[in-house]
Amino acid sequence: MEIWINPACSKCRSALTLLDAEGADYTVRRYLEDVPSPDEIRRVLDRLGLEPWDITRTQEDAAKELGLKEWPRDAADRDRWIEALSAHPKLIQRPIITAEDGTAVVARTEDAVRDALSR
Repeated sequence: MEIWINPACSKCRSALTLLDAEGADYTVRRYLEDVPSPDEIRRVLDRLGLEPWDITRTQEDAAKELGLKEWPRDAADRDRWIEALSAHPKLIQRPIITAEDGTAVVARTEDAVRDALSR
């Protein structure tokens, strides 16, 4: 199991606290420092069953500068979104946990973290 975190994020710290309390075996990826490639983002999206716009933090300054709210949300523009997430990792929703069964969850709640632990 791997968890993508931003250490400054309270949801990330809460998720780590819960993982530790449950004795989970996991690896931390500080994705702002160890930026995921477009291919890694595609794989995580496949595991999540989501599209890139579903995990994009559109209120971030970079999103506003790029005008992401105006970008089409369709198959033709999917790669454009993925490239933006890789170029501006702060736009990636967090934390993301890749579960041992090959799935993943955006673990912003205790229930989502527990869901990842149960897989």
